Amino acid sequence: MKQLYRISLTIVSLFLCLVTLSSCSNNLANTDQLEGQVLSIIRNNPEVILESVQAYQQEKQQELAQSRQAFLQQMMTQPTSIIGNSPTTGVAENKVVLLEFSDFQCPFCAQANQSVKDFMDKHSDQVTLVYKHLPLTQIHPQALPAAKAAWAAFQQGKFWEYEDALFEQQDNLDEELYVAIAQELNLDLEQFNRDRISVGAEAAIRDDLKLAQTLAVNGTPFFVFNTEVLQVPLNLSEMETILAQVRS
Repeated sequence: MKQLYRISLTIVSLFLCLVTLSSCSNNLANTDQLEGQVLSIIRNNPEVILESVQAYQQEKQQELAQSRQAFLQQMMTQPTSIIGNSPTTGVAENKVVLLEFSDFQCPFCAQANQSVKDFMDKHSDQVTLVYKHLPLTQIHPQALPAAKAAWAAFQQGKFWEYEDALFEQQDNLDEELYVAIAQELNLDLEQFNRDRISVGAEAAIRDDLKLAQTLAVNGTPFFVFNTEVLQVPLNLSEMETILAQVRS
């Protein structure tokens, strides 16, 4: 272990020298020599690189575990601080909280949405459902515009109706649809259009993304059911089983 540590320090030291010299045009010979030394050490001691990667991965896993544990503890003791100003439905006491991270362009989220609706129809007197935006913009170009439109509908008390409409018409997400749904729900269009491009919409979604980052969420849908972390499209029976567990 000590030998690997000394080799690691040598590589780092040589690399720093290499970086310093690479900015000086008069030291090209020295730069080539140092580069050769670094590559030689790496070739002769590949276990150093492997161990460094493994140590980094372990450190990140520990950080994630600690971060999740702190989050789940907060969910149990201070759920309102997690809920914040997000859309909620169901019972107001927050004793049993179902936190949903979702993306309006995600087909698995649309599938899960129906299960969540069926579940809340039966258990709205026992569970608080909270929606958190997690638009995966790298693969879903309409996820963020849809999230902003839903947030704007939320400002007029129509989030859940707007959410249902977006998922039901997921294949047609575009500007025309966002306005059409707003009209169907009799929203004030001037306010709707103003709100969805507002700083408030950006901030609300950014806060949800930060929360997802805390949990290292990398896909949707993602649920936190009190202290149960779940990343699968749940069906009704599975959700009822989990409810029985968290209430026991």
